[in-house]
This record gives sequence, structure tokens and C-alpha cells, in this order.
Amino acid sequence: MKIGVISADSASEKRVALTPDAVKKLRKLGFEVVIQSGAGQAAYYADELYQAAGADIANSSTEVVKQAQIITTVNDLPAAVTEHLTAGQVVIGMLDPYRNSQLDTYAAKGATAFAMELLPRTLSRAQNMDVLSSQANLAGYKAVLLAANEYSRPFPMFMTSAGTVKPAKVVILGVGVAGLQAIATAKRLGAVVEASDLRPAAKEQVESLGGKWLDVPMSEDEAQKAKATGGYAWTPSEQYIKDQAAVVDKALSNADIVITTAQIPGRDAPRLVHGATLAKMKAGSVLIDMAAGTGGNVEGSVPDETITTPNGVRIVGAANIPSQLAAQSSDLYANNLVNFITTLMAPAATDDASAKTLALNLDMNDEIQGALAVTHDNQVRLAKR
Repeated sequence: MKIGVISADSASEKRVALTPDAVKKLRKLGFEVVIQSGAGQAAYYADELYQAAGADIANSSTEVVKQAQIITTVNDLPAAVTEHLTAGQVVIGMLDPYRNSQLDTYAAKGATAFAMELLPRTLSRAQNMDVLSSQANLAGYKAVLLAANEYSRPFPMFMTSAGTVKPAKVVILGVGVAGLQAIATAKRLGAVVEASDLRPAAKEQVESLGGKWLDVPMSEDEAQKAKATGGYAWTPSEQYIKDQAAVVDKALSNADIVITTAQIPGRDAPRLVHGATLAKMKAGSVLIDMAAGTGGNVEGSVPDETITTPNGVRIVGAANIPSQLAAQSSDLYANNLVNFITTLMAPAATDDASAKTLALNLDMNDEIQGALAVTHDNQVRLAKR
């Protein structure tokens, strides 16, 4: 069975779905691999490295699709590639399913499409397939470095003969995987860090990393709702939203660096920082909006652009931070895909016991496959949100 790798169809995407190390792993499992020429170049993986790992090189994406039964990609396939799909093929990638306009086409072509973002993250056996966590971890780290580069002063405290330099004050809004890594990185650089999140349980995680928890008063009923849903699905009261805004407003008014990480699959990112708060921030302060590509947490942020407000606040629209660490991001992503691909396979019947012949074993009743499959059997399976 042959697995194909399609090159990213965007100048802002440098990652590749499979790396040479991943190719080696797949070859040992009995797969063949074909990769579009140049697909790994932006991540510093030349065609020669893939060939040395045992992959074939195809001149075009169309050639890859014609040869491969399983097609891997970072983001959604280009429309020109989708048109060449045939019944029974499998597409695996971060397909942005709730915004994807090609699902009907995938279904009509008879392809099974798996969106890796939909992985049930509470399943222990799915942890090594969690693309959101692997990419967010690197993004949280890099976001702090981007902020340090934009900020005109140092992060740590310096004591010199000319005086003492105060440490930077960093505020992290959203304490998921990216937020926690951002806290840890900012602390390692010597900053004073504060953080906020809708999940009360995040307080212990923030404090364990040396950060200060921005506490928002919460009623007993709200605390129970937040605990019961893990903090992501509960709807805060108007009073809570008002109190949270006041706490965030005060923290940001004193902050040097603000990093926002809040994103919701299938929806626009929640607005966390409004114009009125931006107007109170200090000249020279920096905001890194990690959700700029999905609507933005910060009012006025623009994907892949840095803008400066009239009062001198710099807003960085960091739409795709993992792509800036393309080699390592690709390596982790490829490992996630290899782990998932192995769950799709079953040994094929053969008279040769030593032969590594594989066959697809697609099972929509499987808790992982069923959750990730957005098209199968000529139908769109994605539940509306």
C-alpha cells in the first residue's frame, strides 16, 4: 500500500506532512511512500533525504494522487488536487472541517477524509496522535520569542552600575497547551507572568509554572458548570463576563507583553482584548495574537501583519506560528500521522507469512476513526456546530 505526501499550497505554510524519519517508520511497517518533489524543501527536508529513506519522488501532486491510496497533507488539499481523487482513497490532514468548503466534493468522490483536529483528546490511546497539542506546544514557545523580538526592552531583571532594569510583565490569556508553554518560556527568560483562563482548574497549572493566577469571582453554580464541562463548554453569566473584563483590563494596562491563545474549533476566536483596553496600554507594549487566523482575540489584529496603534501598542497577528518552526513542527506532526495511520490498517490475507501486506480497515464504530472521519461512504459525516 502506498502513502502519498502533497506539498503545501500556500507561501505561508512551510510544514510537510511526513518527514524522512517518518518515511523510514512507514517503510518498516510495510508501506510504500511517494512524495511530491519539493514538498519538504521549506522545512529543510530535500528530496534526496526522502529518497535515502526509501520514498519515491513524484513530479506533481496529480502524480501523487494517482499512485497513493492514503494521501497526507498539512492543511486541506488544493481544489485542483481534490478533483483527481477516486473512490476508496483516504485523505488525512488538518482539514479545518467546520470551514472546509470541499467536504461535499470529498464525499462525492467516494474518499474518506480524516480531520486530525477532531481527535478525542480525553482518550489515552489517542494522545500520541494529538496534532493540536504537538503544534500548540511549539507555538506557545515561539510566541514568547516573537514577543521578545518585538519588545524594545529585555525580559529579565538586570542589576547594573547604572541602575536596575525591571523585568518585563507578561500576561497570557488562555491557558491550554500553548498558554502553558508560553508561561514556562516567559519565566525561563526572566519575566513576571500572569495568566487567565475560563477553567478554574488551570490555576494550579499556572502557579506550578511560577505564574500568577488572575482570579475572577465565580458563583458556586458557575464553578460547578465549569468543573462539569472541563471549562470549555460552559456559558459564563453576564456578571462573570463583566468581572473578567475588568480583571483583564487592569492586568493589560500594566503589561509589557500580552499573548492570547484562545481558539474554538469551528468558530471564530473569542474577542478577549477590545479597543478600549488597547487604548489604556503602554506605548511600546506588544500583543501576540495567536488566533489571528481565525478571527483574532485582539480587536484590530490582522493575520500575518504587525500593526501599531495610535498610542504605540504593537499588535502581531501570528496566524501560523508552527510554520515558523517548520522542521520540528513537521517532525512532530509526522509522528502524529504515523501513529494514526497504523490504526487504519489490518494485515491482508496472504499465503506468505513473512510478507508485509497491508489492507485498509476503516471502522466508523472505532472511537478514534469515527470521531475524525468527516466524509465516508459518499456522505459528509461532520455534525454541524
